[in-house]
Amino acid sequence: MNTIEIAVMLEKLRAEKPLVHNITNMVVTNFTANGLLALGASPVMAHAAEEAADMAGIAGALVLNIGTLTSPVVKSMKLAGESAGRNSVPIILDPVGAGATAYRTETGRNLLEELPISILRGNAAEISHLAGKGGEIKGVDGGEAGNPEETALLAAKLFNTVTVITGKEDIISDGITVVRISGGSSLLTKVTGTGCLLSSVIGAFHAIESDSLKAAAAALAVYSAAAEMAAEAAGNKGPGTFQIELLNSLALLKGEDLENRTDITVLKGEI
Repeated sequence: MNTIEIAVMLEKLRAEKPLVHNITNMVVTNFTANGLLALGASPVMAHAAEEAADMAGIAGALVLNIGTLTSPVVKSMKLAGESAGRNSVPIILDPVGAGATAYRTETGRNLLEELPISILRGNAAEISHLAGKGGEIKGVDGGEAGNPEETALLAAKLFNTVTVITGKEDIISDGITVVRISGGSSLLTKVTGTGCLLSSVIGAFHAIESDSLKAAAAALAVYSAAAEMAAEAAGNKGPGTFQIELLNSLALLKGEDLENRTDITVLKGEI
């Protein structure tokens, strides 16, 4: 995969404006919606069990985020996920805080077992806990957990889904191929919801690209480039300015911006 292919996918996304159904957490809802709008997608946040299935059935992608879990939200996620499965709508799962409590870990595993998850995206500790390997985690914040390449490969095989582990470097695996994407900005860790937004950006790309591995790689490359642009625009002004500039960069990023800001390395297999 090269920057020309990614630029074509970004152009297609902006032309089609896919509907991305997010059942996400209350902390990040506004930022996620604005980020998707900036990118060129059409966000909807329908959490009610009475409409979750209907909305998922007409969406281009469904994103499930367990950041602020409640029993009614889990019910809506399952109803939406079942509908998405019936209608061949790709599902992205963001298991925020898996490993921090038994409830989060069990919910994440149950969703993986019961729904046809296309892409699983989390930090190293979250994915490691879901895969039964453990790892250091504090609340819903990221942690380290051994070798992320091995963890992504293991989780992809275990759950039969493309797995994305994000951190200083991002790793993607479908159980055979392993891809590393470098770049971004350390300021991403200073603004809440940037990882959650990334999961929804992955959903937007998967709505217009059926290949889960390629959709994830393109989304991460675009997001990484946008984060670099945002950090440069923010200068020394801090995370508040960076948050605004990230939205601006998602909206303004062009294909040529990817050329010097995309570092994709295939560690195993091919893409």
